[in-house]
Amino acid sequence: MDSLRVEIWSDVACPWCYIGKRRLEQALAKFPNANTVEVTWRAFELDPSAPREKQEGTYIERLAKKYNTSTREAQTMVDRLVDAARPDGLDFRFDIMCPGNTFDAHRLLHWALTERVQDILKERLFRAYFCEGQMLNDHDTLTRLASEVGLNPEAARAVLQSNAYGQEVREDEKEARSLGIGGVPFFVIADKFGVSGAQPPEILLDVLEKAQQSIALLVPDADPVADAVCGPETTVISETPR
Repeated sequence: MDSLRVEIWSDVACPWCYIGKRRLEQALAKFPNANTVEVTWRAFELDPSAPREKQEGTYIERLAKKYNTSTREAQTMVDRLVDAARPDGLDFRFDIMCPGNTFDAHRLLHWALTERVQDILKERLFRAYFCEGQMLNDHDTLTRLASEVGLNPEAARAVLQSNAYGQEVREDEKEARSLGIGGVPFFVIADKFGVSGAQPPEILLDVLEKAQQSIALLVPDADPVADAVCGPETTVISETPR
């Protein structure tokens, strides 16, 4: 049986991306042909200008400043995210979170793809950031996390200290723009179906089944529909122009 390709544009600093990962895993657990699915994580920086050094203040204070709102309103926003993640088995710790630039983490993920442990590293980075308060813009931290999933720490450090895979990250972001992706997570399934947001498992399962059927029937591509709205409230399932 032909493999079913699933590409996911996301950022390791995106809470809905972590929730989306869990929901995809739940969908795959019910998908009869899950062994044919090949998942690839693509780079998307929510804030390319984020500093590489540790930032001052709490996450709530920085969020309030970013959106020009009160800390109380920012806390409410965070509480909603925490509540949304809990049913998927995720315990977000915004009180200890250390935001920063994620470009190097994306470069490391591209290297992990060549080592066939990209999904495992993606999970480790998500957990480190959202649940453990670790800094993903710190090379020592990234090297240690890479070693924890079986990657060679010396090789990981060499990647981080060079410009390796930087071009691949930029190519992912360029392709995201060409596909009209304005927010993440964004799933492209079988080079044909696009799903925006951390959708419920049953929706992702339905798209996986449709994609599998389209492969089996060799259905030609339809005209593309350009749309992408990040978040769980809006579902966008469209033909992707690839």
